[in-house]
Amino acid sequence: MNAIQPRLLHGITPDGRDMAGPWFEVLIRLQRTPGHQLPMSRLAREVSLSTGGFTKLADRLEKEGYLERHNCSTDRRVVYATLTDQGLEFIGAARVRHVERLREHVLAPLGEAGVRQLATIARTLRDSACD
Repeated sequence: MNAIQPRLLHGITPDGRDMAGPWFEVLIRLQRTPGHQLPMSRLAREVSLSTGGFTKLADRLEKEGYLERHNCSTDRRVVYATLTDQGLEFIGAARVRHVERLREHVLAPLGEAGVRQLATIARTLRDSACD
């Protein structure tokens, strides 16, 4: 996957630029979450970044207009990252291109039988993580 990952993110932004993996991971997680909002500490854990590293990433995403930060009204220690309308549009377009790249660089080389085998392996790994 490390060799394929750059291909999956190559030219996927709406203007045809490459996207860094952590950017994609953060934006896609926010897109998939109801309300498009998650605590920054949780996002940092989920994308395997330190809180300091995630803060720098959030600064860049905020500067681009893709996310905003909001304090929790009931717990001052919690800060939420919220996907903006611009961020939602941006990741929506990037996601379409990402799916195209997945089909080209993962699914096509595996073929139908390989995809079924990969799905079986992925389910086995998922289920073993729940034990």
